[in-house]
Order: sequence, then structure tokens, then C-alpha cells
Amino acid sequence: MQKVYKILVLALVTSLVSLSARSQETTPPDTTITSIDVDLLNIFNQKTPRTYRVANISVIGNRFFDENLLLSIVNINVGDEIKIPGGDNFSKAITKLWKENYFSNVEIYITKLEGKNIDIQIAVTERPRLSKFYFKGVRKGETEDLAGKTGLVPNRVITENMKISAIEAIKKFYAEKGFLDASVKIVERKDTSFNNMLTLDFMIDKGPKVKINNINFGGNTIESAKLKKQMKDTKERSRFTLNPSFDSAKIVQADRYTFEEYLKDYGFLTYSKTKKVLDPYIRLKLSGAKFDEKKYIEDKENILTYYNSLGYRDAVIEKDTVYHAKNGGLNIDIKMNEGRQYYFGDISWRGNTKFSDSVLSLMLGIRKGDIYNRELLDKKLHPGADGGDVGSYYQDDGYLFFRSEAVETAVYNDTIDFEIRLVEGPQATIKNVRISGNDRTKEHVIRRELRTIPGEKFSRTDLIRSQREIAQLNYFNQEKIGIDPVPNPDDGTVDINYRVEEKSSDQLELSAGWGGSIGLTGTLGISFNNFSIKNIFTKKAWDPLPMGDGQKLSLRVQSNGKAFRSYNFSFTEPWLGGKKRNALTVSVYNTKYGQTYDPLTGAYDPDIANTRYISTTGATVSLSKQLKWPDDFFSLSMGINYTRYKLSNYAIDPTNLPGFENGIVNNINFRVALQRSSVDQPLFPRSGSTFMLSLQVTPPYSLIDKNITNKANPYNFIEYHKWRFNGEWYVPLGKPHGEEKNKQFVLKASAKYGFLGRFNPDLQISPFERFQVGDAGLSNQFALLGYDIIAHRGYPVYDVSDPKVNPDKQTANQYFTIFNKYTLEMRYPLSLNPSSTIYALGFFEAANGWYSMKDYNPFKLRRSVGLGMRFFLPMFGLLGFDYGIGLDRFTPGGGLKDAARFTFMLGFEPE
Repeated sequence: MQKVYKILVLALVTSLVSLSARSQETTPPDTTITSIDVDLLNIFNQKTPRTYRVANISVIGNRFFDENLLLSIVNINVGDEIKIPGGDNFSKAITKLWKENYFSNVEIYITKLEGKNIDIQIAVTERPRLSKFYFKGVRKGETEDLAGKTGLVPNRVITENMKISAIEAIKKFYAEKGFLDASVKIVERKDTSFNNMLTLDFMIDKGPKVKINNINFGGNTIESAKLKKQMKDTKERSRFTLNPSFDSAKIVQADRYTFEEYLKDYGFLTYSKTKKVLDPYIRLKLSGAKFDEKKYIEDKENILTYYNSLGYRDAVIEKDTVYHAKNGGLNIDIKMNEGRQYYFGDISWRGNTKFSDSVLSLMLGIRKGDIYNRELLDKKLHPGADGGDVGSYYQDDGYLFFRSEAVETAVYNDTIDFEIRLVEGPQATIKNVRISGNDRTKEHVIRRELRTIPGEKFSRTDLIRSQREIAQLNYFNQEKIGIDPVPNPDDGTVDINYRVEEKSSDQLELSAGWGGSIGLTGTLGISFNNFSIKNIFTKKAWDPLPMGDGQKLSLRVQSNGKAFRSYNFSFTEPWLGGKKRNALTVSVYNTKYGQTYDPLTGAYDPDIANTRYISTTGATVSLSKQLKWPDDFFSLSMGINYTRYKLSNYAIDPTNLPGFENGIVNNINFRVALQRSSVDQPLFPRSGSTFMLSLQVTPPYSLIDKNITNKANPYNFIEYHKWRFNGEWYVPLGKPHGEEKNKQFVLKASAKYGFLGRFNPDLQISPFERFQVGDAGLSNQFALLGYDIIAHRGYPVYDVSDPKVNPDKQTANQYFTIFNKYTLEMRYPLSLNPSSTIYALGFFEAANGWYSMKDYNPFKLRRSVGLGMRFFLPMFGLLGFDYGIGLDRFTPGGGLKDAARFTFMLGFEPE
């Protein structure tokens, strides 16, 4: 039986060939030779190095790692020749395994020697692995975030680097939340359920939240307040104190503005100086004032960008420091070196043939002596989103390949001369226009909206307008509409690729109930906004409905028992004939509204609705045409409407028409409206405006028939002329916030006016087509009376017929012939996802109504303020609510509850 000799090569190599095993954590322990064969010992005692051949190699101690993988790492194979002593094969092998960072100990044994053949055994001790990990001392909601931030997963090899990285990730996570002094300790516990597994407990102490106390500037001539304003995400905290702190590091001197200087400068006459002198004592900030190092670095760049915009192109931050203040919190000191202020000198042009130097200088809008601003110069040269720059003018005339470069030609004293070098290139012609992503909408529906037509010159303005027109269809995700111009310099053409993403634009309204004596109540309404009537009899097109031709079909049935029922049908063809934007709309409707309360006793009795009601039947045909002058944002619409009112014991205007409770009233009118709309999209407009001026007029029957005033029913055919004006403006404020583009504040301003007149002074003004002012217009069934609902949040329906009583009620005995309304809304989108567009708003409104021009006072308005939310859901349309406070509803002894109202919107936004 052959004796197996084992020798620990690691110890021999360490003593004889200076081999050192390396590790990031643990140095291999000292070892001793337990059994030494003379021949094996002579291998290392021999003075002359000899070469040995590896006959066999094996690995022991490995549990998770494949033996072949480890052998490939050590790079020692059967048949390799190893020189002993003097060779470095073993030392390299051990070093490679240590570098893998998966083992706490590595040893190499020679287990057998036969002639010049040796057997090698590699013994490894694997590091412990992670079984579980816990975060102690933090909220449950934070543990989920920390698990993702640290990258810890069970069964991962535990190393010092892993633990250090996890600690750094935890500290960074809390530092971003303002906990700059967070501390983390790791407690290791053996997991007795598994061999060589550890559980790690991260003991976290967040400490107090650290806020920024003061930001001090030194070396600056620009006011510190203006520099602080450029720091978008690094703000000072609010404070109210009688003992302000002016501590700062030595690199700057606190910018203190004394009360004596304030009086000497007459600072009480200016807001900025008053704010400056009060700042150490009173400071109101809406921001959280937490310190984020990454955002702080960005804010320092913002400061330099601001300096550059003021002509200080050499401005630098010499030094800055962040340190703990004496009274808690953080102080930031920034020392500036502004350098000199520069100005634009002579600006010359080179390479221009399309426009003259004078025209280009006018487009540029920068004159000699203006404060130097390189960012402004580049913005004026290169095409931007807002247009109005030199590049946009060129691209609007087909010069897609236009390039420009501003080169400094001279710098003397504080003046910089420029030469602007232009490469106009050829005028590009549109070659191919491709559309992708329209799964339901037919291509011709999109293509007819485009302003980019093959064969015509490229125009940047047409490209932007095409994007707007696609968005206005409301068939696609407005945030995902993409336009990719692909230039072809070889032949001077450009291909334009449009990308769209379909979204649902149809709406479904469904509700039902049973109310005892009320009976069946409910609503069934459906609107198909991308319908195809020509495919209605094609079986293959019903998937689930014939769609894709851009037509609109709406059906709605509503019932509130015996009190109310309504049927509505409408159809719109937006491109009548398919060649021009001529929209044809046809609608038919029938409604009935009955009284359900006994006028004498006030008791509820639904059977009264059978004898006391008003029924309305009508039809409308209108045609709208897009105009080319003054521009193609204008449209002109004309329509004829017939409405028949049937009154049965129903007093429509008891104040002016006592006894007029039964009969038939006919309303035949012609309506013409001039409208201009340039809003960028329908659901959440961010820019643009809409204007509408309309006239609705009936034939002047009383001027034709002089005896009409003597007839029993002078209102058999009502007459009037009705004027309306609506104007809305949308202005984006600030830069986009959040991850979604264009997610920014939007200011909406609107003004609305209405007037209802008569032809014959001997007749009362028509009781129909008047203006109801107040409430939210949710009770739209009252529109069957033929009056316009003008909502005013925070107020019930106006009724000022009797000034001795509360002038605002739920209903009114008489409605206005004149109204004015003004609105300011600040909007912010919470979600621009096509599946749910959500935005919040704050509003101020002022409105009022009058019965005659003699009473008209445009300065006597009822005011309200409040907050609201809007939800646009594809299947249900608009859902919204407002909380409005009527400022003119406060009464002596009354509170906020008496002056405030919740109002709701469903399906439409009231006027």
C-alpha cells in the first residue's frame, strides 16, 4: 500500500521562495508541516531548480463554486510543467483566487510525487453567504426602498466591499432626505438553519433632519438674493427670530444689510431692500431646505450660468464650503470671483445669400453695446421650440441643412466682436411622409391633418403645426407623438416619419336605479369619437365597432323617473367631402321635465309631473369651415336650429309673464360664429388661445306682423338676437418639473360676455335663451329650457329679483339678459398619462348678471376663490370637483361654511 504524503506548500513557498498570499480581509493563518517525505522535502531543499509535471489536480472545500470554474481561474492544468523552487505558478494561482473575493482562505498541497510527476490539491474556504437582512430603526415603508438601493439579495457572498457599499447607499438615501448625520452599524448573526450563512442586521440611526440655515456669498457685486434665486434645489429654511445668526466661514463675509443702510438708501420704498433687511429675522420659504449634494453641484453651475447671462463670462466660484452652523443646521459659504463684465461689439455675417446682413441682424435682435450673453447668442442662431430665431427663419423656407457658427474675432477691453459664419445649403424638398403606430385610425384621417406634403419645401413651422393638428384629434397619446425628419443630403430631400400611439377616445356613461315612487332612474350614454359610418354595414369592420374615419357619433338616454327624461342623438363629419376641413353636424333631441312637488302644499307627488311639465323637441344642422384669412387658425360656422317647447301648467317666467303657463313656443334661429383656436392640445392645453364671437338670431316676427302683441300667445314664435364672446389664454410658467416632459404650471385666463336683445320694445325680452349665472351647471337637464348655464364656483344660482331676501338660491324665478365673467386659473398636471389625465388647480372668479342695459354695471362683480381637481378618464370623460369660497357671501355672524360650496363636474366643463 502506497503511503500518501501531504505537505503544505504554502508555508514552504513562503519561507523558501518568498511567496505571500494576499487577501482583502484575512491573511492565511500560519501552518505547520505535519508529515514530510524526504523526497518531497528535497524538492524545496535542492539547490538546482527542477521541472515537474502536473499529473493530477483537484479542488476541495468548494460548495457553491464549480471545480472546473476554479481550475480555469488558477490556470494550472494537467500536463503543465512547474519549476521548483523558483517558479511562481503557485503564487499566481493563490493571488487569482484571492482577487475573486469569494474565499477567506486558500491553500495548495502537493499530495503525491512519482519521479517528476506531482499531484496537486487546492483547498479553499468559501466566505459566508447572506441568508437574510433586516433594517432596524426605520419605518416599514423605507425598508422596501432601502432593499432596492443597497442591492442586497439572499445567497450573495458577504464581503467587506459589499457591506461598505450597502452602508454608503443607506447614508446616501437618507442624505437625500435631509438626514446628513445618519449612522449605520452592521450586526452579524449566524443562521443555524444553513451552513456558512449569516444574517445581517443594519442598525440605522437617522439622526435629526438637517436643514440649510444660511447661504452666504462673498466677492459678489450681484445681489445675493438674485444668486440664491438661481439655486433651484438648494434653499434656506424659513425662520422667525429676534437673534439672527451671521456666522460664516473665513472664505466669505456675511452679506449683512443694516437697518441704518436701509434708512439711508430709502429702502422702505422698494420691496427688494425691505425683504433684504428683514431676511435675517423673518424668512418665509415654501421649500424643504434640505441639502442634496448632487443638486447643490448643479445649483453652483446655475449660478455661473446666470453670471454668464449678465456678461461675466470669466466668473468662477473660487471656493465653497458646507459646514454645521453654531445654532444647528447647515451653512453654505460661496466665494465668487466675478471678473469683468463684457459687452457685444461688432457682429458681422458671412456666407449669407438668402437674407441680407441688415435683415439677419434684425432677426438676431442683439445690438452693439448689449451685455454679453453667449447662451442668448446661440439661442438666437439655432432653431428652438419657440421659433423667432435665425435658424427657424431659414428652416421655414426649406433650408433644412442650414448651419451657423459664432466665432469671436476680437476681444478688447470689455468688448467682444463676432463673425457669424453661415452655411445655408440647398432648400430641402419633402420626399416621403410615413406614419406608424395607427392601429385603429385610418391613415387618411391623419394624413389630411398634416401640413407636410411630398414635393413641397420643408418648413419647420409646418412640422410643428402638423404635430398640433394630430394632437387635436384626441385619438393618440399626446405625449408620445413623435416626428423624425430624415435628411437626404445626396439629393437635397427629407423624409418625415410620424409616430403615434393610439389611445381610447370613446366614452361610456352607464347608471341605473329604482327609487320606489320615483321609478326607474338612470343614464345610458355612449360617444364614438373615431367612428366610421361607411363601414357600419361591413361585418369585418365590427371589431368591436366600425372605427377609424374620424367621425363622431353620440347617443344618450337619461331618466329620473317621472320627473325627467331625455333623448339625444348627434353625428359629426369633420371633413365633409374628404378634401377640405368642412365639418357637418346633425343633432336631434327630445326632453321632458315635470314638477314633482305640489305648488300649494309643497308635498312630493311624482304624479304631478304628468300634468305640470315642459317638453322640448329640437333639431340642429350646422356647417363649419376653416378659413385661410387672417390665418388658418380661424373657422366660421353657421347653423339652423329649430326648437319646439310645450308648456303644460308650467310657469316659465312668473315675474314678467304671469299666467303664461300653457301653450306651444317655437324657436327658429340662425347662428353664425367666428372662432380662432391655437391651443396645443385639447385635454390639458399648455399654450395658445381660443376666441369665439357668435350671433344667434331669429326672424323679427313682430316687425312683420304688427298685431303680434295683441295675440293671446305673442310668444308662439319667439324673437331675439343673442351675442356671445368667449376668450381664453393659456400661458406656461417656469420650466418643466418631474420626469414627464412639459409637466409645468399653466396659467389660464378667460373672459366671457353675453347679451340678449329684442327687436320690438313693446314685447318682453324672450324668456328663453337667457343666462343662468351661478352653481356648477351639473344639473344640465335644465338646459332644455333653452338658456345658457354660466357657472360660478362658490355661489348658488343667482336670483336677485327680491333684494330683501337671500339673493342666491338653488333655483331662480328669472334669468339674466346680460352677463360678464372673468376667470384666472393656475393649473398643474399630476399625470399626463393618456389613461388618466389629472391636474390640480387654484382659481379666482368674478361674475355677475343683469336684467337690462340700464342696470348694467361691469365693475359690480361677485368674487370667489378656491381649489379644484380634474380627472379625464378615456371611458367616462371628465370628472371634477371644486371647493369655492364666495367672497361676497360672507355675512355678519356668518362663517366660512356659509360662504363655501362644493361643486362637481361630470362629462363636461361648464362655462
